[in-house]
Amino acid sequence: MRFTLVGAGIGGLATAISLHEAGFEDVTVFEAAPRPSELGFGLNILPNAVRELAELGLLDALRQQAVQTRELLLCSPQGRLVWREDRGLSAGYEWPQISVSRARLVAVLAADVRRRLGDGAIVTGARLVGLDDAGSRTRGVFAHAGGVRRTVETDVLVAADGIHSAVRAALYPAEGPPRTNGMTLYRGTAWGESFLTGRSMVVLGDARRRLVLYPIDHGAKGSCLINWVAAFPESAAGALHRPPAPEGDSGMREALLGEFGSWSPPGLDLARLIGDTERIHMYPMIDRDPVARWTFGGVTLLGDAAHAMYPAGSNGATQAIVDARVLAWHLASHPDAGDALHAYEADRLPPMTKLQRSNRSMGPERVLTLAHQRAPGGFEQIGDVFSGEELAEISRSYAATGQFDQDGVNLRPTLTVRRPRRTAMPHDNGRAE
Repeated sequence: MRFTLVGAGIGGLATAISLHEAGFEDVTVFEAAPRPSELGFGLNILPNAVRELAELGLLDALRQQAVQTRELLLCSPQGRLVWREDRGLSAGYEWPQISVSRARLVAVLAADVRRRLGDGAIVTGARLVGLDDAGSRTRGVFAHAGGVRRTVETDVLVAADGIHSAVRAALYPAEGPPRTNGMTLYRGTAWGESFLTGRSMVVLGDARRRLVLYPIDHGAKGSCLINWVAAFPESAAGALHRPPAPEGDSGMREALLGEFGSWSPPGLDLARLIGDTERIHMYPMIDRDPVARWTFGGVTLLGDAAHAMYPAGSNGATQAIVDARVLAWHLASHPDAGDALHAYEADRLPPMTKLQRSNRSMGPERVLTLAHQRAPGGFEQIGDVFSGEELAEISRSYAATGQFDQDGVNLRPTLTVRRPRRTAMPHDNGRAE
């Protein structure tokens, strides 16, 4: 059986590895970009996905590239604690939660794809420009550098090409651009002194603004590389929404300090952190509306192409990795590929739809909005604003929605399927047109 994966991000690479682990060897990943992204922004990978990476044999490599998150703190803008909870191993999971540079995670996954399937298994500079699923086999048309086009015939085509998915656009041509909530994200990384436990993730917020900080690497003499994300309404950004200019970083720093300069993240000098950030990137906060179907014949959606959601609760990359493992498990467990794709959709679409909707209210971070609404002037003791049980229930409910509650992760059966290896077809990557 031949598999064609569109997109060499986290979801696509995790799918290639998962398929190989399940016994499939004719797997090719096509990536539109000429080379992998080198952006080092941070990601949090929750224990449900780290379990999958561990069962693929990747945990040791990732431990060398990541920080194992110990705790999550939700705080008011003044740094007063709203909610704290242990994370990963400290919370009783059998697998850690990790904070890691996206570029490093992609590099680990890509190296494992090439080790398992050969250098030809990842084809860069190949953009999907056509899709035909009318016959017995699916055909994808890819445009390469120099105007060369190649048609690839495949049994299964998996769209892991992100929120701007070309495959999803072909399946849902009337959908249009992603949906925005009017917020703008500013992201960056900078070296600084370790704060709190050295493995803490801190989220501060009021009714509309959010600030997220956590380390993604440790350096010498107690230093760490701090990943930060700030979000506030576009109207507050004003004239910043213009084409990038050489003075763009200084303008963004000014806007950020105007919004967050009075905030007090525990253990951190925020103004210094923003000032030490070499390059700041700005994005609109966008997601996609849930759809009723991911699977059309031999084509299915995965990761952000299937369920792009707002960046709350550390679920973007996490859920793409779980998608990959569930998909491979069904393909290995069903004799008919079509039945397997529909079973994968039945497993994953309902909970991901629920999670997308939860993230529109900012997931567990909505306690910060509630705290501001209930005590707009601030508070001395969070017990005057919330009961401990109310806060714990919000956290438990979100973990159950995302299927990363402790018992669900620790006790569920493995998704690893051992199958005899099949003789692989050479990676011819299709025929030239």
